Amino acid sequence: MKPIILGTAGHIDHGKTVLIKALTGIDTDRLKEEKLRGITIELGFAFLRLPSGGLVGIIDVPGHEKFVHHMVAGASSMDLVALIIAADEGIMPQTREHLEICSLLKVKRGLVVITKIDLVDEEWLSLVEEDIREFIKGTFLEDAPIVKVSAITGEGIPELINTLDTLAREIEPKSSIGLFRLPIDRVFTMKGFGTVVTGTTISGRVKLGEPLMVYPKGKRTKVRGLQVHNRDVEEAIAGQRTAINLQGIEKEEIERGDILAPPDTLIPSYMLDGILEILPSAKRAFKNRTFVRLHLNTAEIMGYATLLDKQEIAPGESGYVQFQLERPTVALPGDRFVIRSYSPIYTLGGGEILNPMPKRHKRMRPPVIRDLEILTRGSKEEIIETHLREAKFKGLKRPELCVLTNTFSEDIDRYLDKLIEKERIYVISSEENRYIHSEFVEKARKEAIGYLKNFHRERPLIQGLKKSELRTKGLPFIDDTFFDFLLKDLGDKICQQRDLVWLKGHKISLTEADKRLKDKVFSTINKAGFSPPTPKELAQRFNVPVEKVREIIGILVNERSLIKIKEDMYCNADLMEDLKERLKRFITEHDGITPSQFKSLINASRKYAIPILEYLDSIKYTIRLGDKRTLRNVSE
Repeated sequence: MKPIILGTAGHIDHGKTVLIKALTGIDTDRLKEEKLRGITIELGFAFLRLPSGGLVGIIDVPGHEKFVHHMVAGASSMDLVALIIAADEGIMPQTREHLEICSLLKVKRGLVVITKIDLVDEEWLSLVEEDIREFIKGTFLEDAPIVKVSAITGEGIPELINTLDTLAREIEPKSSIGLFRLPIDRVFTMKGFGTVVTGTTISGRVKLGEPLMVYPKGKRTKVRGLQVHNRDVEEAIAGQRTAINLQGIEKEEIERGDILAPPDTLIPSYMLDGILEILPSAKRAFKNRTFVRLHLNTAEIMGYATLLDKQEIAPGESGYVQFQLERPTVALPGDRFVIRSYSPIYTLGGGEILNPMPKRHKRMRPPVIRDLEILTRGSKEEIIETHLREAKFKGLKRPELCVLTNTFSEDIDRYLDKLIEKERIYVISSEENRYIHSEFVEKARKEAIGYLKNFHRERPLIQGLKKSELRTKGLPFIDDTFFDFLLKDLGDKICQQRDLVWLKGHKISLTEADKRLKDKVFSTINKAGFSPPTPKELAQRFNVPVEKVREIIGILVNERSLIKIKEDMYCNADLMEDLKERLKRFITEHDGITPSQFKSLINASRKYAIPILEYLDSIKYTIRLGDKRTLRNVSE
């Protein structure tokens, strides 16, 4: 049996609550104030077993204009609406407003119930019905059944039940495949059980014991108990009125408007992009930066509405909007919303969420409007590309793409794999499941290659650029993960060795002057033995820039003609090999060597002797034991 939610709508005192009691035997007015005043203030709930065996959850909404915000909270989850109109009063202000709200929320099916027929004669009733048919013309209720009842005498009640049964069979059920979401409309404490929340499960399913999170607060909890229509169940699915006993969370930590969903799935945001439709009945055009009450699921949030493609939206027209909210919320593309004025309060319009976590947009920008049009009408693959283009070099992770596309099944991987196959997007980290649009991978490629070309042009005597310099100076707009991906991606165009990277085909090309300088530098360092000059001293001796000397020394090190002892100290490689043999003989004969003995051995001052000893330690040739050095292999 597919779960169906029936909601009432209509003006105050038109008999909604009394009718529900006549249908179900349940009085939905549970508050003391409701009993005293004889009006519905809060949402009420009941259920009805249909002749076919189906079970319909019923939401009774307040009819008073002061409580329309409660009505919107209830209407957001309706599958079917019963527009209640009293025979003795006919169409009234909240009759119109409630029908408009249901239209904005895209309630697709419903019926009209004329109540209190026992208070009027047949002629009057015919006039009322004629007015109603004119009233609903052009709305989603235009072809809906009209049933006439009296909750007092019972007249028309059987016909109403049969009509509901017929309509219920035609309703398309909510999907129980996607992400579980339950917008909370009531929070209370039950003695012996703790915190209980109720709401309509609008998608997915939830089971006993499952972990959940309260959004946007990020509070973690667990399903301790589940009820559907006052019966304990193991699982609740989309379309059911659901009560959940939550574990490890206090009543004060939750409020109406919060949403229950699995942990770390939804993403709170202070901004929402959407398409906004202003009611044809609106008194004036909707202006940019209007302060509004945004009704989204069961939440009411204050915020400013920035119009993105128009200076104003006339009654009956639509446009793109970005809401900047006073507090964060969570939403998914396709969620419906209603906006009402701040003061005095009345309904202005409503629409659909397109992007639940956008960046701040500038108005009247063609690229922004183009992207919003894709989010409105594009395929899933086009929508994924649009969001990844917007994310630029940062890219997006799979959980973010699930939210942005409202796709929480394996379908998201199918869409992503297709785009990867077409080389429209790249996965730059399988661990992070992070994706980058091909446009920005290509830009990063060009920047990297261009930076290396420029480096080789300016520093032709250096074999390669340090990777850290390419990352921080050449590609400062990407992070380390993207950089690692890029180095692998450029494998056919670059060479890498330890911490250096260079373009394939790059070869060091020495001019005749460079060759002469190279011979001079090598000869001078060779003659100096173990007291070599620094690059700065060599530059002064040969009257050349110190950077030129460093480049020449770098070539000699790469050729293994020189060995780097420490920064700015280099020795002849053959001389160092000879020293190792001499040192080996000395240590064998004298059971180690002191720094003083080593100074004498190499005929150099402490300034040079200590760095050479430390170099030999670093290459694991010698090891320091007390004040002596010995051969590492001897000690081991």
